Amino acid sequence: MVSWKGIYFVLALFLGSFFGSIFMLGPFLPLMFISPAWYRWITDCVVATWLTLPVALLEMVFGAKVVVTGDGFVPGERSVIIMNHRTRMDWMFLWNCLLRYSYLRLEKICLKSSLKSIPGFGWAMQVAAFVFIQRKWEDDKGHFEKMLDYFCDIREPLQLLIFPEGTDLTGDNLDAIHDITVAYPQNIPQTEKHLLNGNFPKEIHFHVQRYPIETVPSSKEELQLWCRKRWEEKEERLRHFYEDGKCFSATGQSIVPPCKSELRVLTVKCISLLYWTVFPLGMLVLLYLYSFARWYFAAMIIFFVVQQKIFGGLELIELACHQYFRKQQKFHNTKIKNN
Repeated sequence: MVSWKGIYFVLALFLGSFFGSIFMLGPFLPLMFISPAWYRWITDCVVATWLTLPVALLEMVFGAKVVVTGDGFVPGERSVIIMNHRTRMDWMFLWNCLLRYSYLRLEKICLKSSLKSIPGFGWAMQVAAFVFIQRKWEDDKGHFEKMLDYFCDIREPLQLLIFPEGTDLTGDNLDAIHDITVAYPQNIPQTEKHLLNGNFPKEIHFHVQRYPIETVPSSKEELQLWCRKRWEEKEERLRHFYEDGKCFSATGQSIVPPCKSELRVLTVKCISLLYWTVFPLGMLVLLYLYSFARWYFAAMIIFFVVQQKIFGGLELIELACHQYFRKQQKFHNTKIKNN
């Protein structure tokens, strides 16, 4: 049965992403045609403000407790995150961990391409340059590599959450791989429907293991064995978690301390709740009072829909802009060298 908690959670996230895409991200879209690197940095910061909202709602409104054990993160390093999928919402719950141990603006997620069509959520994920895939490695490999090359070219120290099957997890552009095991002692929300019914997790446990990239095998066969071993360890860790006390570590703390104090995290969550409560209401008032706001609102909705139909998504337009500027720079450098 649908609960008021579930309706409030989903409605708050949707309105924030919908109006945020139009009124907060929309004005910065022209910047991608001038400087894709600056566009990426600014829009990542804007999107990160919204990513704090589900964290604040889960912990402050619905009382979820977050426990992080293991290695933690080294802020600012380039890493791939591999994680078990206990539910369809694990990727969103991960933000509770990253808010404390990393920077939310650095996270990118590999998601199925159909999600980019969702109004609000999908638009924001396009602007955030999430990596959308078809779930066929033969088709996704080229796009995946182009997106990674782009992030490396603009020196973006991203942390990419992926499904490891069939993916090359090695390379000169990575510092580490973070293997995260997530578990829920009770109230496991398997799908979005469970959240809508108010079935929020009481506790979310993350166990982080960091593997420096030089310790990860480079050949395809050895890498597959390495991933299989990590998954076997993960299954054993989860078995002990659910059988022996529902905790990954007796200390309940990570080896590496969080880069943000709990006071700072609490401040961020309070500001997020306040801002994302007032902002949608303010935008509704703006639309009611001013005709130019309604024209802009309609134009942006049409733009988001049409650009995806024609070009396939804003992240592809951004990638094309970067490739154009890179070619122009190479041509300019060659011309100077020849002269």
